[in-house]
Amino acid sequence: MTYLVTGATGKAGRQVVEELLRAGHQVRALTRDPARARLPRQVEIVQGDLTEPGSLPPALRGVAGAHLLTVGGDDYATLRTGPELADLAAEAGVRRVTLLWNGQPGPVEEAFEHSDIEWTRLQPMDFMGNTLTWARAIRAEGRVSEPFGDVPMALIHEADVGAVAAAVLAGGGHGGRSYMLTGPETYTARQRLAMIGKVLGRELEFAELTEEQARERWRRAGYGQELIELLASWQGNPPPEAYTVVPAVREITGREPRTFEQWVREHIGHFTQ
Repeated sequence: MTYLVTGATGKAGRQVVEELLRAGHQVRALTRDPARARLPRQVEIVQGDLTEPGSLPPALRGVAGAHLLTVGGDDYATLRTGPELADLAAEAGVRRVTLLWNGQPGPVEEAFEHSDIEWTRLQPMDFMGNTLTWARAIRAEGRVSEPFGDVPMALIHEADVGAVAAAVLAGGGHGGRSYMLTGPETYTARQRLAMIGKVLGRELEFAELTEEQARERWRRAGYGQELIELLASWQGNPPPEAYTVVPAVREITGREPRTFEQWVREHIGHFTQ
């Protein structure tokens, strides 16, 4: 079986690729820039863009299942090409898709829900890998500045998202289901920094930004207004499911989800000089 992975160079996408390869499947990876993909040599890399449906037929040809993003472009805006994606997938004979949720249902989810393709929505609450944005500040100053320092989130290791997606795509039996995906515990930003300090063996400082300071920083970073509003809402006032630990990873993969401490130890080199 050949499976298409979109967002294959991202945090979760790379893990979907690895898990499918580990299970012995053929993997085709969609990327806007194949020269920068840096994926395992056995992966077939194809150029394409989910914001431009006309670029996708070669990538979908002969594919049994696909892992699809629901955002696209440099600003990570909600994809508006859902109807075209669903039609192209159906024409290519794709039987099963996983849809990586981006915080709210959008055109991609709606289009596949009204198609004959078996779809499963995956809803990771927050990637542990997003903590890597702190690495430079920790190395340079031993200090991290973030808003909403005491809001808990049920973070998930991106490898667990990959394992779930691969299991759903290859195994089936999850059509029409939506799964919240979390790790085994909740962490606030302040607690995450403390864990990194524990593993490093030194104390790190947490400086809390106001919401307006955070919004200004996101604007300077070039984030679109839609993404800024999503970040402010999700980080500052998340819904209960964002900080409620659920057993989906264990139920789908048969093993316990990875802890944040495990993630830190795997990535500790990013936080050292």
